[in-house]
This record gives sequence, structure tokens and C-alpha cells, in this order.
Amino acid sequence: MLDGLTLVISPLIALMKDQVEALVKRGVAAARLDSSLESSEVRDIYDRMRSGDLRLLYVAPERLANEGFLQKLRRTRIAMIAIDEAHCISEWGHNFRPDYLKLAQLTRDLGVARVLTLTATATPQVAEDVRREFGIEDADHVQTGFRRPNLSFRVTPCPSEERMALLLSRIRKRPAGPTVVYVTLQQTAEVVADFLKKNGLDAKAYHAGLADDWRAEVQDDFMAGRFDIVVATIAFGMGIDKADIRYVYHYNLPKSLENYVQESGRAGRDGEPAICEILACADDRIVLENFVYGDTPSPQALKSLVEHLLLQGEHFSISRYDLSRTKDIRPLVVATALTYLELEGHVIPTGPFYAGYQFQFLQPEDRVLAGHTPARQHFLEKIFGAAKKGRSWLTIDIDEAAYRIGESGERVRKALNYLADMGDLRLRPSGLRHGYRLAPDSSREIGPIVTRLQELFARREQGEVSRLGMVIDLCETDDCLTRTLLAHFGESLEEDCGTCGNCLEPPAAPRSLPCSLTDDIGPKEIASIRAVIDEKHSSLRQPRQLARFLCGITSPAATRERLSRHDAFGLLAEVPFQTVLVQAESMI
Repeated sequence: MLDGLTLVISPLIALMKDQVEALVKRGVAAARLDSSLESSEVRDIYDRMRSGDLRLLYVAPERLANEGFLQKLRRTRIAMIAIDEAHCISEWGHNFRPDYLKLAQLTRDLGVARVLTLTATATPQVAEDVRREFGIEDADHVQTGFRRPNLSFRVTPCPSEERMALLLSRIRKRPAGPTVVYVTLQQTAEVVADFLKKNGLDAKAYHAGLADDWRAEVQDDFMAGRFDIVVATIAFGMGIDKADIRYVYHYNLPKSLENYVQESGRAGRDGEPAICEILACADDRIVLENFVYGDTPSPQALKSLVEHLLLQGEHFSISRYDLSRTKDIRPLVVATALTYLELEGHVIPTGPFYAGYQFQFLQPEDRVLAGHTPARQHFLEKIFGAAKKGRSWLTIDIDEAAYRIGESGERVRKALNYLADMGDLRLRPSGLRHGYRLAPDSSREIGPIVTRLQELFARREQGEVSRLGMVIDLCETDDCLTRTLLAHFGESLEEDCGTCGNCLEPPAAPRSLPCSLTDDIGPKEIASIRAVIDEKHSSLRQPRQLARFLCGITSPAATRERLSRHDAFGLLAEVPFQTVLVQAESMI
């Protein structure tokens, strides 16, 4: 109905793929741009953008950091931008993504007349953040309601050692139907699926550690009804639209109430009754909190990162992957720190680019050169001569080649991309880098900047821990579960739902979740910690690094040293992170 292109920003390739396929089947001129496409497919999409043939284009938020793509958008008539999972722009949103923080300013820069932000899991605070960032009036905030009357929410307190037997009992006693069992850890998915199989149930595990083709096969078979029980981490379900899921069990506690509503909301999409049950054990809280604390970079790592960035000169580029390894900060956390520095006015992004390429000629080299002027032919010959020849691909380092032939790296990069666009080369980029320049009025004082970053990360950490505390509160309440969940999202229910576990079987008193763990660290464990320290691993020199290792949380530096295979890795996985950190600080 609108005149121009509608740009849809979505965080998941699988979701984009499913939606575009469905739209194309309905005759809608839709496409997606993602890393899985061949260069010829990307060229075709750009041609359709130019001609006005394309009506809907799906992209990930990270693509909007690409200056080349932004230039194409500026030449395109954009009727509307629709932003899916819009809660990601808020630091209080349950799956914050740093690239989302830049979208509001981008819509203003592009002069887009219509912006539609969409999310199924916005609390009042998150909704307020989204409205403020995008300049949305209160009257233009449409809330359709979180109530799903066909879902029956249940909470069953359960000691950790009894959970598998209870899950088996639940599945056997209830009528058969498609079932998702959510767990926190990949290993737990394997163990629980194996237990169910040994007890005669057709169950399979799904998690990010499986091979891509096997994971896709599990998902496809479940969707097609070839088996009924999938035991999965939250890697499963994003973009899943199976209407007849009858049961969603949370074998482990969800990370937040938003996660719980999103994950349990995959049940009963056909409108028929479905049960969503948490097998609640307080042991899970420690594991989940430890992951939160483990993501927070140490003060030393932040100081090293900021020094590296601000002391390079006015213009610089970085590899997030290299920074992650050398500073021992997870890649997503590096991206978050860079976004904070950008939003705080210290750096200005100049766009991503590739440090190198592999390329193949799609026609003989002399034919590639034939259509160009003599000067251009000479320039291209120098580029080809600077590449290292392999069996079937040539490899070129852009900076090295530019230095050798006396040209700018940007001109070399543009030439290769032009030849790929013309169908003369097949390009495989490598070594993604992000360019920045220092903001002219930014302070260069390292100390205050590091302190501010620490504050921002500490605030995020506390927000995650608080969200987990709300899950515990839900599991321990004797109030109507549906009313409690709706209240979290700013909605009221005049009377109890009558269908949740608390309504059907009112608890005699508020519950207290069983917990078998203590925060004691005994002499035997202290001796093991001392032995690890004496081994002098370079990736365990700081207390927070050692605490992560002892809690079983991987980090880039520890992974590089293959310390996840060490006997002491995860030695204190069932002890609160803060307790382990205090112990590490006392020993290093």
C-alpha cells in the first residue's frame, strides 16, 4: 500500500529466511540480505532496490553499520522502517544488542517518514525507552495484550536430583503432544534427552554446539512431526512457528520473566489448551547469575581496551575478534563497549570493511582486463600481481597490496568489489574490521572514561541479576501466576485466571524453592586453586579471570590456552561467582 521500500530490521537470519519465503509464495516482492548469500544474489537485490521493484527488504541491524549499504539506502525511496524485537534497544530489554542502540538516530538521518517498532516482550520501562528513542507519542503506542487464555502456567518446586524423574512422570501422565523442554546448558540438553530416550520416549537434543546440518535436521523433523520431544537450550525456538506445541517445560529456570513469556509463548499457537511448567530449583540461580557476572569485563581489561582505542591516532580500525582475544573480553561485550564509547561521544564509526579477500576469476584474466582503459588495465594487473596464488583461489591482504603498488587500500577494495559486481570475480572477504575516528571534542583522559564504562557494565549486570530475582519471586508466589506475569508487563486482570497451577491447586503457603548448594569453599578446593595459580597461566592472572575459570565460564584467553579441558575448570561451578571472586582476590 505504501510507495517505496519497507526496510525490516530483524535480528535472526532463520527468522528472515522463513518470513521472506512465506512472502514470496504469496506474490510479495520481498528479499533478505545476510551473510549466507552469494555475491550475485546480493547484486540482484541491489538492482531491485535501484529499480523500485523490491517492496520489502529484511536486514540484520549490524548491516546498517555498513557505509556502502547506507549509501544505497540513501538513494532508495524508503516508505517505512519496521524494527522487530525492538526491546533490544533498551538496556533493560532482556536480550540487549548494541547495534540496536543506533537505530533511532539512523531513522532520523535517513529521513524516514514512518517507523514501526515491534516487540512481544516490552515491560512498561522498556516501552518508555522505545517511545523516547524513536519519538513515538503515547497515543501511538499500541499494546494488543499479553493474555493468552489457552496457556496454563504451572510452577513445581523440585530438588535438582528429582527433576529428571519428575519430567518423565509429567510427560508419561499427560496426553501425548509436541513438547519443548528448555534447559540452560548444552550438556544438560544431551543428558536429559538421553535419559528420556532410555525410558522409551522419542526425544532429541538441540543446542548451538551441534553441527549445523544435524541441528537443522532436528528442527525440521520436529516441525514436521517426525518426533515429539525436543530438549533444547534457548538457541531453539527463535523463529519457530509450530502451531500445535502442547507443552513447554522449563527444566531450568528461565533468565527473566520476558524470556519465560517468549519461550512459553511458543505453546498453543493454534488456540488449543497448552501447559507451560517450570520445574523450579534454586540451584539454577547460581549458574545463571555466574554467567551474568562472567560477562562483565575486569577493570584492567577495560583500561587496556580504552587505551588501545584512544591512543592509536585520529583515524583507526580494529578487529573485534582480535580485541576479544587480546583483551580477554567476549566479542559481544567488546561490541557493547564500543557502542558505549560511541554513544558517550568519544568515537565516531566510519564503517566496517574487510582487511583481505580471496578471489577467483570467473572468466580468463585477459577478458577481465579487456574492457578497461590501458591505465585501468595496468592498475588491475598490479592488484592481481600482489595477490598470492593458491590452488584455486588468490589471496590478497589489502593494506599490504596497497603499500606495494602505491595505491590507497580503499581504491584496491573498490576495484575488487566492482569486478565482483560485474561478474568477473568471485570474492570471499576475510578479516572484518571496523573503522573509527576520534570525536573532536572528546576527552582523552583514560581514567574517567574507564570509570564510566565500569558504571555502565555494573548497571547492566545488576539489571540482569534483578531480572533473575523476579523469576524466583514468580516461582515462590502463591498468587495467580497469570496475574503476576501480566502485572510485570503493565497489564491488570480483574480476577484470577482460574487455569494456572496456583488457581487449580492453591499453595497452603508461599513456596520456598529447594536449594542443595552452599557457598562454602573448603580446604581441598583452596589447595586446587593454589595449584592452578602456581601453574602461572597467562589467561588466569587477574582475579576475575580466575573466578570465571573456576565457575566453568569460558573466556577468549582461556579458550586459546584450551583451559576448558583443565581438571579444575568448573571446580566451583555451584558456588556463587561473587564468593569465588572474593576468594580469587585473596589468593592473587
